[in-house]
Amino acid sequence: MAYKVGRCLLRKKLKDVGMTQLQLANRLGVSEQQINKYVNNRQKMSLQVAKNIAVILNCHIDDLYEWIEVGA
Repeated sequence: MAYKVGRCLLRKKLKDVGMTQLQLANRLGVSEQQINKYVNNRQKMSLQVAKNIAVILNCHIDDLYEWIEVGA
């Protein structure tokens, strides 16, 4: 079974924990515009960024994206 990355779920995760994009950006040491690119699916997160965001939001990396099953 294989998967491909679907849409980013970061907007929902931020809302769930009551954090703004700016607050996350400050915690990560990146610009708010960079977080906005992830939220609006204009750029995929690197594995390192995804791991750091998952730690900050207390979730799993898998929770940051929709995963679409492809093939068998």
